[in-house]
Amino acid sequence: MSDELGPVDYLNRHWQTTGEGVQQKLDELVELTAGNSGNAELYREMLHGVVRMAQADRNRWDAKIMLQTIRELEQAFARLDQFKRSRKVTVFGSARTPREHPAYKLAQDMGRQLARHDFMAITGGGGGIMAAAHEGAGLDNSLGFNITLPFEQRSNHVIHETDHDLPFKFFFLRKLFFVKEADALILCPGGFGTLDETLEVLTLIQTGKSPVVPVILLDTPDGNYWTSLLQFLNEQLCTNGYIHEADFRLISLVHSAEDAIQVVLNFYRNYHSSRWINSHYLLRLNHPLKHNALRQLEQQFTDICVEDGFCQDQDCRQELDEPEFSHLHRLSFRFNGRDHGRLRELIDFVNQPEHLQY
Repeated sequence: MSDELGPVDYLNRHWQTTGEGVQQKLDELVELTAGNSGNAELYREMLHGVVRMAQADRNRWDAKIMLQTIRELEQAFARLDQFKRSRKVTVFGSARTPREHPAYKLAQDMGRQLARHDFMAITGGGGGIMAAAHEGAGLDNSLGFNITLPFEQRSNHVIHETDHDLPFKFFFLRKLFFVKEADALILCPGGFGTLDETLEVLTLIQTGKSPVVPVILLDTPDGNYWTSLLQFLNEQLCTNGYIHEADFRLISLVHSAEDAIQVVLNFYRNYHSSRWINSHYLLRLNHPLKHNALRQLEQQFTDICVEDGFCQDQDCRQELDEPEFSHLHRLSFRFNGRDHGRLRELIDFVNQPEHLQY
């Protein structure tokens, strides 16, 4: 008999997974462990996935990937739950930057600025720029997402063997949390890994797979690391139509820690967060916009609206799943889901003090 599953065998396994006996056991398990949770249906779907995996009896490597993924996710969620009320900024940069390099001192200054404004500094947990940022921020305002490698690799002295040190085996999960937890991202000069993170973050935001947050390129006052990259992006990507000119609005280039933190503070001056509700995009705001500012929006940003226009209110009935945001005002519109550089310009607009009702 062939070891490969034919169509009939596959359908039979699917029927077994959703069959009455298995379904009853899953329902009982969900009721026992999460019966009162609003996420009960999601947990049921997760268990269905594991049961389908078991019935298909995938090879051992596939099963170990599944196990390690679930294990790392659960452990990271549990550990990060204690920091969920803290704003966080992810800082990237080379692990090979020596202590005497000007970029090292700059990263220390950046960490101090983040802590001063009650942000936690997330890094890869290693040395160089990562250690410098944590030295500046201090343990209470530091988080390290370290990667387990086959050669010697340990977290830096600030977070080592503390609850602020989260090890990951898989790069893709580590990357997920770098972005998921970040209210902003600050990128210092580095190697392949830093460039990888830079382009991936921009890709995620540009395609709408990650919310718009400040992406800050930080270099020393006389450095041209990021200037050279931006020149390449403009000459090769923008000129050839691979990206839009407005995509550069997703990036801020600065040359001091003070300027970097000011970009973050300006971004959250009035804007709080965003989400999709059905076909509408909602910006949550700390203060409502003036009527003349709404009229300007209709004139300046109609190009990113599918139809209708902008609607402002404080009605949160559509967001009953997040009652902690019920006090915020809302600006809703039918975003085309494509022009995220222009969306960043819209966020800059709603943050301007002259447009706000206090």
